[in-house]
Amino acid sequence: MRQQLTENFVEKAANLEISMIYVKGGTFSMGSDINESRTNEKPVHRVSLTDFFISQYPVTQSQWKMVMGSSPSFFKKKRDIGDFPVESVSWVECIEFTDRLNELTGKKYRLPTEAEWEYAARGGENGDKSKYAGSRYIKDVAWYGEEDGSTHRVGQKEPNALGIYDMSGNVWEWCNDFFEQYQPDIQTNPRGPKYGIRHVCRGGSWEDIADNCRVASRYSYPTAYHSNTLGFRLAHDIF
Repeated sequence: MRQQLTENFVEKAANLEISMIYVKGGTFSMGSDINESRTNEKPVHRVSLTDFFISQYPVTQSQWKMVMGSSPSFFKKKRDIGDFPVESVSWVECIEFTDRLNELTGKKYRLPTEAEWEYAARGGENGDKSKYAGSRYIKDVAWYGEEDGSTHRVGQKEPNALGIYDMSGNVWEWCNDFFEQYQPDIQTNPRGPKYGIRHVCRGGSWEDIADNCRVASRYSYPTAYHSNTLGFRLAHDIF
């Protein structure tokens, strides 16, 4: 029997280099009932997850270009696009990316579920109760609030407890799930509803207010929606 991989790894197939962080499963309280929380963040409910991997950074323009052939991003930097997050990609296009990546690597990359995203942003089983992904202070971990700004190179702010970067700010990140209102039931490895017209996105972006960059903040867009504030990161089940 093949031994399970339970440590961080770097995907190096097809000239790619994608750092994946091992996230040990556990049970956490998903959502928020603090004063600034919105209706769609309630009720707080218990969720249990098995182990998984999530990428250390959002998918970058160079990674997208290597897999898909060109970058669709609005913010194409004149010098080095490599380390800037890809944006202006729809949920459907992200699925096309993971399908092609899986053909190249022989693995099964996917979008994280909404529960996986929040659990990882909070720091996993040993996470704290920080409002943002890695800190109580948003300026430590996030690019945000830049009405006339743009995306920034990934990994320039501080990481969270798991060593993951940019889960607050920089770009919103697509999740696998169709959007639905939370239910109070205890859940195990939730995948969201089977049908819907809007997919969840998380984390806030370079132009958002701090409130949108909280780990519990959630929003949704139609499946084919594009925006220069919207990108994604990868997940993978345990081998």
